[in-house]
Amino acid sequence: MISCLKNLICILILTFTLSAQFMNAQILEDTVTLSLIKSGIDHIYNLKFDKAEEIYTEISGLYRNHPVAFLYHGIMIYWQNYPLVSTSPSRTIFEEDMRTCITLSEMKPYSEKYEAEAILANLCARGLLLVFYADNDLSKNVFPIAAGAYKYIMRSFEFNTVYADLYYFTGLYNYYRDAYPRIHPVYKPVAMLFPRGDMQKGLKELDICAHESIVLRAESHAILSWIYTGFENNYSAALSYSGDLHDKHPYNLYFKALHIKNLLLLQKYDEADRYLDISLEESGNTYYRAQVNVFNAIIQEKKYRNTGLAKDLYEKGISGLSASGDYGNEFSAYAYFGLSRISEASGDKAGRRLYHRKAMDLADFKDITFD
Repeated sequence: MISCLKNLICILILTFTLSAQFMNAQILEDTVTLSLIKSGIDHIYNLKFDKAEEIYTEISGLYRNHPVAFLYHGIMIYWQNYPLVSTSPSRTIFEEDMRTCITLSEMKPYSEKYEAEAILANLCARGLLLVFYADNDLSKNVFPIAAGAYKYIMRSFEFNTVYADLYYFTGLYNYYRDAYPRIHPVYKPVAMLFPRGDMQKGLKELDICAHESIVLRAESHAILSWIYTGFENNYSAALSYSGDLHDKHPYNLYFKALHIKNLLLLQKYDEADRYLDISLEESGNTYYRAQVNVFNAIIQEKKYRNTGLAKDLYEKGISGLSASGDYGNEFSAYAYFGLSRISEASGDKAGRRLYHRKAMDLADFKDITFD
């Protein structure tokens, strides 16, 4: 999934700035620390981890053993090692940070005196753990974390009309509560633990957040682009959100990749080709470099009709994604769909069936084939 929730987790901590104005808070009434948190999260988004680490040292010094300090550190570890796979050496540190945050946020008297801050810290930690477990197909770890989050999620619904930013959370719940189990049936038992959502209402709430919120506009754009691409198959709507997102954050590789994908789905090959520049190719992240190979393969196949080079690039992309575990499934599926098309064009019926079957096994969204 954007994992659909990973941006949510990174900015939930910023949403405390809104909540603190009308609910009890501790660390977020400290304007100096609040400014540090904002700056630190911005550095994390821009992959400036040295600066993010410096800010973490300041925050943890001011508020030692505070749940928000552990949450911040866990977010930093998650993005610094993205994609964080189950075999990563950093997994232990990440899980310890999140579980410590949950434990501290539920301890009295903090949980009673600063209820809102405690609830939000708890949801942040649980949410990021759920993203990690779901993205790594660790479903047995999902259920206890999700079940424990129920009462905190329901509590958050009481405040979404106060600030437009809070529509992000209610919109995400309303849409994904019903949409996600349809794509991932394994999570239907978890979904049954929660009240039904309203997908159309969820889209409207997320759009309100995208246009009227204070700090969550980027995250709302990213989620809406993902939803309209994968769940709604409305690529034009997805492109409008990813385009705005990339214009405002041109150095964010995740946002750039999201936009290039939407361009390719709309067969805007010339424009997509221009985005595949040296900055993306020279990223030190092998996960993104592998995505570039798949994007280039689609362009070579579709725009230039160079099936030989496209085949090599698809295979190179699959090889590069192999180290990313389940995170690589989406783009590996795109590559296998491409190899299936190339096999069919060359009369290799067995190859066409083999690659198509592999693609279907990996793809969450079976309709996204780039055919």
